[in-house]
Amino acid sequence: MSETIAILCVDDEPDVLDVAVRELAPLEEIFPVETAENAAEARECLERLHRDRIGLGVIFCDHIMPGETGVDLLVAMTGEERWRPTRKVLLTGQAGLEATVKAVNRAELAHYVAKPWDRDELLTVARRQLALYIAARRLDPLPYLQHLDPNHAASLLREYRETDR
Repeated sequence: MSETIAILCVDDEPDVLDVAVRELAPLEEIFPVETAENAAEARECLERLHRDRIGLGVIFCDHIMPGETGVDLLVAMTGEERWRPTRKVLLTGQAGLEATVKAVNRAELAHYVAKPWDRDELLTVARRQLALYIAARRLDPLPYLQHLDPNHAASLLREYRETDR
């Protein structure tokens, strides 16, 4: 049986969350999409995912939000062993150089997506990051293959088959 792997989108703007969910919809059959409007809600979601034994493949996180910033949330996640494999993507139009450097250096940022993003960009980034998450966790890629980035999926399948011998 394959592991359930979720995607989490965190943004304080409901319209941005709606667009993100709509653009990630082609993945939702296999990768459930969760949303949170701030870091506190994201932490509640993380606890629920952990309790329900659901992996978090990718988090798309805004930076400027009320309360805790997105970068601080991503840094905190990196400090917790259970969230270290999660691919962290900063999704923002307002992160300055200092915050971006902090995200890269301390949160192990996997990717940066500037708002407004290109219509297909979020889906492309999600597919690539999910393939990298699956590879890092050494999960069987077959149940997820049709929803991953084709370039990464082929090499992922080859690597998995080689280690399975």
